[in-house]
Amino acid sequence: QMEAVQAELAETILEVSSGGGAINVKINGQGEFQGFKIDPEFLKEDADFIEETLLSAVQEAAVKAKETSEEAMGSVTGGMGGFPGLM
Repeated sequence: QMEAVQAELAETILEVSSGGGAINVKINGQGEFQGFKIDPEFLKEDADFIEETLLSAVQEAAVKAKETSEEAMGSVTGGMGGFPGLM
């Protein structure tokens, strides 16, 4: 059952956007980044602003992937918090 959940997480693609849709990040349920899209118009902004927005999107995607993984693992382990060291 654990392997089935891992396979499902690998196929689950989560999308996060930041900067009003200027940056889109795709990540799977295992936390592996699948792609980025950046609006070319957004690249005309200040470099610091672009970096902050990109970092925010990446951090949000990572949190979303972790939450998705924890929920899926919780269903396998019966909500007992998973296995120590696994997450």
